[in-house]
Amino acid sequence: MDPPHDVTKHMLGPHVVGQRVVVRRVLRGETGPSGGPALTDVLGTCLSWADGTCVVQPESGPAVPIAIADIVSGKPVPPRPSVRHRVTPLDAQRRALALFPDLATEPLGDWTLRHSPTSTARRANSVLAVAPSGADGDYERVVEFYATRTGRPIAAVLPDSAEDALFRGHGWVPESNDADTLFQVASVAQASRRVVSRLAALTPPPPVSYEEDGGLVTVRLGDRASGIAAYADDWVGFRGIEVDPEHRRQGLGVAVMAELLEWGAVHGATTAYLQVLGDNAPALALYEGLGFVTHHAYRYLALPRSPG
Repeated sequence: MDPPHDVTKHMLGPHVVGQRVVVRRVLRGETGPSGGPALTDVLGTCLSWADGTCVVQPESGPAVPIAIADIVSGKPVPPRPSVRHRVTPLDAQRRALALFPDLATEPLGDWTLRHSPTSTARRANSVLAVAPSGADGDYERVVEFYATRTGRPIAAVLPDSAEDALFRGHGWVPESNDADTLFQVASVAQASRRVVSRLAALTPPPPVSYEEDGGLVTVRLGDRASGIAAYADDWVGFRGIEVDPEHRRQGLGVAVMAELLEWGAVHGATTAYLQVLGDNAPALALYEGLGFVTHHAYRYLALPRSPG
């Protein structure tokens, strides 16, 4: 039985070896629901294209050999997003609450009111509004909550989202002149491998100390650099990566990341995350070199400050 379509029209060939592809093929000897030839799709990585056969490896199960003459259509497709990238911004942000263990929180639908008695960070003193709140009175509750705590309500929202529009509709403006914040993620294993090759430049290595308190660890490299990490639900998060101005460009930021990644790996983390301003070029270059990529961006809005 000949294929019902001209197989020369598909977008496959030897050039797709190693790529993720979807292939529609004829099942010879079988009849489809309409009475014509039965067809089926195979999604996976093309392992080979030679001797009249295309071999595709699905995500699970054995490789599938497909006669090239039986291919009806097909094309390369983008790689499947990693598990960490299939997590929603809301879920990712909720994991990051672990970085401030003394947070007082209150849910408003999928919003979360956040306040820390010990930190002035915006992440710890703003409403996390990256999904619908669920109730008409929740906006008023946000204003009331922060009026009695920080004096100025702040909201973390996804750019150009419904929540962004909602707060702006109430007259809220960007909280500062900062660029949007990037929530970045990486594989702990990949990032750990990449830091190893960068540590050789540190001679001699600075003394390392660990201070664990309330679910957080603070790593210090003498008085030259430090950073903080927290572990929760298979993810390790980092904040406060700081290098003394007199000791910058010596690889100390990488050294801090190496210690924090090792701490996270010991606790069983497979995903690492951090948050960095989108215009912080040196930090972005460091993290990109370790394999971090942007999961999502968000911004802070606030009520305008009163004159005077």
